[in-house]
Amino acid sequence: MSVSAPQGRSMSMQPLASMPRGDVRGVLTDIDDTLTTHGRLTADAYRAMERLHTAGMLVVPITGRPAGWCDHIARMWPVAGVVGENGAFWMRHDTGTRRLVRRFGMDEAERVANRARLAAIGEHILASIKGTALASDQHYRETDLAIDFCEDVPPLPTSDVDRIVAMMQQQGMTAKISSIHVNGWFGHYDKLAMTRTFLREAFAIDLDAEASAFVFAGDSPNDAPMFEFFPRSVGVANVREHLGRIATPPAFVTLGAGGAGFAELADYLLR
Repeated sequence: MSVSAPQGRSMSMQPLASMPRGDVRGVLTDIDDTLTTHGRLTADAYRAMERLHTAGMLVVPITGRPAGWCDHIARMWPVAGVVGENGAFWMRHDTGTRRLVRRFGMDEAERVANRARLAAIGEHILASIKGTALASDQHYRETDLAIDFCEDVPPLPTSDVDRIVAMMQQQGMTAKISSIHVNGWFGHYDKLAMTRTFLREAFAIDLDAEASAFVFAGDSPNDAPMFEFFPRSVGVANVREHLGRIATPPAFVTLGAGGAGFAELADYLLR
């Protein structure tokens, strides 16, 4: 089945009700403010993942959250695997062997060396921009630096968020803005590149050939590569808060925000 993005996608998003439903092989989804609502994973959103999983779809969170969280997600959630730290790795729990499979884009020695550089850059950012903090999950990260601008600190002005990005880029880092953090890392990977790798290595799926068989749901600027790539890309309603920072918005948008929007998407696909 061939699915094309609506004409004028760069200018507007279409309601979810106009998205083709058939032949969905998998649902890829951001976590923060897409699955979660005000920082919490609701019962409805978790149930929506379970229903999609039970229906035989590959459910894969594609997140900026850290390796420590993703270990838990891959083992405990009703998912086929997880891509974490904005594309630094994938993890999948093999139920047959009862083993967690982990695949990083860079080797352990490089990750260890980079962490010392990231720590020094983080200290410099915190000293330079008042009101910032390391993300509370920084200690569970393998590859990136996450600076909190509104999760556990009072929201910073946009100008300060832009300064964080600029300071990371001046150090040769890739920097991306989520709905809660600025994430920076050394290297040029992103969510889409590791999603391709995961589906190819774990399920022998050529994503470039089968993009139309997958739905992606997200809400923030670091989801932009996914919004651009997938014909069936969906923003939960709160994506509108970030459209000024997203070069290519999602093709479709839900009525509900956060987890309610994801549950709405699951209902639509399973109807």
